[in-house]
Amino acid sequence: MKLIIVESPHKAKTISKYLGSGYRVVASKGHVSDLPQKSLGIDVKNNFKPEYVISEDKKSVIEMIKKDIAKCDTVYLAADPDREGEAISWHLANVCGIKDKKVRIVFNEISKKAVQNALENPREINMGLVDAQQARRVLDRLMGYELSPIISHQIKSGLSAGRVQSVALKMVVDREREIRSFVPQEYWTITAQLVKDLSENATSFKCEFVDVDNKKVKVETKEVADRIIEGSKKGAWKVDDVKRSQSISKPAPPFTTSTMQQDAISKLGFSASMVTQTAQKLYEGVEVEGEGQIALVTYIRTDSVRVSDDAQREALQFIQTNYGKNYCPVKPNVYATGAGAQDAHEAIRPITLERTPESIKDKISRNDYKLYKLIYDRFVASQMAPAVYDTLTVHIVSESDRRYGYTLKGKVCTFPGYTSAYQSNPDKDNSKELPNLNTGETLLLKDISGEQKFTKPPQRYTDGSFIKAMEENGIGRPSTFEKTITVLYKRTYIEKDGKNMKPTELGELVCEQLEKNFPEIMNTKFTADMENNLDKIEEGNIKWYDVIADFYTDFHNKVLEVKYQGKVKPKSEETDVICEKCGARMVVKDSKFGKFLACPNFPKCRNTKPYGEAVAKCPQCGGGVAKKFSKKGTEYYSCMNYPDCKFISWDLPAPYFCPECKSTMKIVKSKDSTKYVCTNKSCRHTEIIETKNES
Repeated sequence: MKLIIVESPHKAKTISKYLGSGYRVVASKGHVSDLPQKSLGIDVKNNFKPEYVISEDKKSVIEMIKKDIAKCDTVYLAADPDREGEAISWHLANVCGIKDKKVRIVFNEISKKAVQNALENPREINMGLVDAQQARRVLDRLMGYELSPIISHQIKSGLSAGRVQSVALKMVVDREREIRSFVPQEYWTITAQLVKDLSENATSFKCEFVDVDNKKVKVETKEVADRIIEGSKKGAWKVDDVKRSQSISKPAPPFTTSTMQQDAISKLGFSASMVTQTAQKLYEGVEVEGEGQIALVTYIRTDSVRVSDDAQREALQFIQTNYGKNYCPVKPNVYATGAGAQDAHEAIRPITLERTPESIKDKISRNDYKLYKLIYDRFVASQMAPAVYDTLTVHIVSESDRRYGYTLKGKVCTFPGYTSAYQSNPDKDNSKELPNLNTGETLLLKDISGEQKFTKPPQRYTDGSFIKAMEENGIGRPSTFEKTITVLYKRTYIEKDGKNMKPTELGELVCEQLEKNFPEIMNTKFTADMENNLDKIEEGNIKWYDVIADFYTDFHNKVLEVKYQGKVKPKSEETDVICEKCGARMVVKDSKFGKFLACPNFPKCRNTKPYGEAVAKCPQCGGGVAKKFSKKGTEYYSCMNYPDCKFISWDLPAPYFCPECKSTMKIVKSKDSTKYVCTNKSCRHTEIIETKNES
């Protein structure tokens, strides 16, 4: 019997489908060893040697794996093909006492061919990958362990800071600062509507003002706009220049982790965490009705756009069969992976193009289908020929005292190329026609107008645009983008404003304190340089503990210098409500149950008041109940006497508890009556309070 150890039960189930009775596949359920939770766990005087302990929740897992190892002749460690997966394999080998050297197997996709090929080519554990993971873990522990207490002491308890999350927070705060300091600038656009003649059926052309006497002009005031409009009205209109050409649009490369997350967030409306969870399922295996658990895509944590030769050959054959030979590029499309990318794995693509999204649409969940289709279409399109367009650029002038120049631009698709992969009717744009205009041709003015506009400030980040910005700044790696965003939300350093993210007051204060005391580590260059050092460790060019040593001495001295220099309190929103006990203006405070009013002279004065209007009576204390909204926008109700009364309900509560089971009763209104209904599903006691008679 041969034993294969993976990290995920889903992955184990999928792999088992491809192996015979001579194999057993089990899951470690992630890391089995880590640094201790309640101590630093790093010997800073002995090359930063980490102290690894078996996680409490993994002790039983380890015991079961050891029993399986004892029953098997051969053991293979098949965690994910990245630093974390290599580290998991290394810890498993150490904890379980696996002595054989060539026990590590890796595959970029969970298919029968890939798994069998991996089993035929086991290798030793790659200590370069392990050391890079160790360096990252030790570095993050040291920074978090030393920075978090300082921030907690200066602001409030329970806060955290870290190598990646703090720099990421600064990016959000910096964007907010730009928005606040932005001063809008006025500008005007001038649009003329022209025709060849004044007949009823004459086709009009819209063109936009660009120049005066062939010199570009920015129209920044109404006075300038009015002069241009009046001058243009007096002139004779004619076609000054016509340029017809052909342009091509090349397909985007197949997805990396970052581009997949960006597209899924913007096009599918997924959150960053939803993209990660769904993609992981597609990689490890989803339940396909009638077939069992099937893996659909290749490894989903990658910064590479590279595609294997086999996958490219399959794609070109698929395109020729389903679209036609002219949809295949003259030479296979090859994309350049960006600078700084590890390029350890292929781009994200379907395992096979034979399994089309439509063939499994009704056999998998809706979200699984949507993301699979996004990945599938992007990969097919990436291997297709460019789209071709006929383009037209026309320069039109109105000649009076001066030459007022306007432009008209247009394009029409003559060959859809790769766009066919994204749309069901690729030739739909071919019905459009470009205006038939010739140099020297005279035109008539039908209408002309100006519109006042203002320059806009930078937009707040969305989850998708933030991931793109992190990647561009070299902050983190594909596997950490979503985790970083999740931590910032969880710590309430940032919050949602519609689809955008903005810093909270707490987040800005944390950022300000870190910038003040640790400007070096709040620099994106520091984080990017550290990521490059981790790459060098992986490649075996430097020792992992040397990287830590170079950083730690100065950092630790700085920590000692600023430690406990004073406590900074967050500002609070002041109101016009006067505290009847001491006369101060009360302020708005946040709690996990919602907002309330508190005296700013706490702890000398502990007076509090409810915040908001009562919509019901509290069944617990008789006070008012206010409607609130969670951070995710979910409606709930809580007592306005918080913190003295902590009653909370997802439903509009009745003024007393259920007489049968003592659960909360909810108010249910219809056009005929008002009822109190018990929220306990096994009880559902109901009382009719009011019956409305029809008039």
